[in-house]
Amino acid sequence: MTASSTPGFAAHIVSLPRVLAGAAAIFRDAEGRVLLVEPNYRTGWALPGGTIESDSGESPRQGARRETLEEIGLDRELGRLLAVAWVPQPGLPPRVAYVYDGGVLDENDFKAIRLQESELLSWRLVPREELTDYLPGELGHRVLAALDALADGSVTAELENGRRVG
Repeated sequence: MTASSTPGFAAHIVSLPRVLAGAAAIFRDAEGRVLLVEPNYRTGWALPGGTIESDSGESPRQGARRETLEEIGLDRELGRLLAVAWVPQPGLPPRVAYVYDGGVLDENDFKAIRLQESELLSWRLVPREELTDYLPGELGHRVLAALDALADGSVTAELENGRRVG
């Protein structure tokens, strides 16, 4: 019998705090504008992505790819991890957010976008200098840090409370 199969261990695991996890992808056009989506269940804009289905054993990368397919109809192999962020949420469990490189889309890709109508109202391409108008606060910082990591080829950006650390 291993430690992980004992009743005491299972009770201990169930008693531990929970963390939510989400994953998204940054897609760009040839001009470097970022594809954003407008959810219908909250105000503001977001990257294509969503909650990782950990019960099924889904990884962050798999979750970002699945969510991208569900939300905008594009099934793409994702590039490297650009950013990971620790996001405290007052009154809710904290969240860990992963951002992957979705690559550069061409005209045919944009024509192929099909929004998940049950969750999204619209999509648009936004230049870097306007991103924080659409993505205020922590999310805007996360996306800008991911773009910086992409542009300079640096290591994955790590963020806490919307600020780059490490």
